[in-house]
Amino acid sequence: MIGRVVTFGEIMLRLSPPGHRRFVQAESFDAQLGGAEANVAVMAAALGNDALFVSKVPDTEIGQMAINRLRGVGVRTDHIRRGGERLGIYFVEMGASQRPSRVIYDRAHSSISGVVPGEFDWNGILDGAKWLHVTGITPALGDGPAAVTIEAVKAAKARGVKTSVDLNFRKKLWSPQKARAVMSEIAARADVIMANEEDAEQVFGIRAADSEVVNGKLSEAGYREVAQKLRDRFGAGLIAITLRESLSASDNNWSALCFDGASFHRSRVYPIHIVDRLGGGDAFSGALIHALLEGKPLDQATEFAVAASCLKHSLFGDFNLVTRDEVEALASGPASGRIQR
Repeated sequence: MIGRVVTFGEIMLRLSPPGHRRFVQAESFDAQLGGAEANVAVMAAALGNDALFVSKVPDTEIGQMAINRLRGVGVRTDHIRRGGERLGIYFVEMGASQRPSRVIYDRAHSSISGVVPGEFDWNGILDGAKWLHVTGITPALGDGPAAVTIEAVKAAKARGVKTSVDLNFRKKLWSPQKARAVMSEIAARADVIMANEEDAEQVFGIRAADSEVVNGKLSEAGYREVAQKLRDRFGAGLIAITLRESLSASDNNWSALCFDGASFHRSRVYPIHIVDRLGGGDAFSGALIHALLEGKPLDQATEFAVAASCLKHSLFGDFNLVTRDEVEALASGPASGRIQR
């Protein structure tokens, strides 16, 4: 095991009409599990880390199903609390061509939305941990989850545990003003700040010049400036930004940019034909954490994380069930997808 990685957040039941059917066409749903922080834990475990997911799920068979699924992919569930009303659900309609994917949340009164400070023993949870990862999704679920996320980050900082935060702004969950207030407090304690091409603008008002995200036009120079401004404002050791150039719902160009205060690295750009894009950013986060714990230099860590997240786009479901060897092969070799015999 390379190191213990702890993530805190919500795991949800994901329901999708088969194939590319619309919600109104659905006669059945494919049932998966997902959630940003759980996805990161799964990625970290798949790459050989001791991954520990902290959450709260209902004390029902549905809650047990979520725990069993995480255990089945190598994630430790020792500190998942039981209680509350229900497991959150989100419905996903897979887009294609010029029709975008759609997500409908049904997560009100989920078990984790009722957590309060003091409910988790963070000193015990973080004992022996090398890394804590949180996102901007769980704090958006209410004042309790926001306070517990801040509590976790403070405990990690006090113990010298490296901490990362993915801004992960979700406009359906909270306003930019509320997000800025809460995420500023979390980002100020983070060693690594992660974001996608829109998050910095939506949360902190830091816009990339010469970029039009909706039209898939992204300026590397503009995002270098965004990374510099984030680092200047919060003092994080590393800023990582995933860059998605959307040609359509089916085809994207995928890359990332990382800045450590001394140098920038822009990864290779992968043209991807999408099977399922959900969890792509989380796969990047989990793989980047792994690479940094392994001691990879910035350029190699960035390429490794982008390769892992590129592969995620080829898999249905939130979890990136790929191997370290597959990621290394893509990061350092051809991207043709030629059959392996």
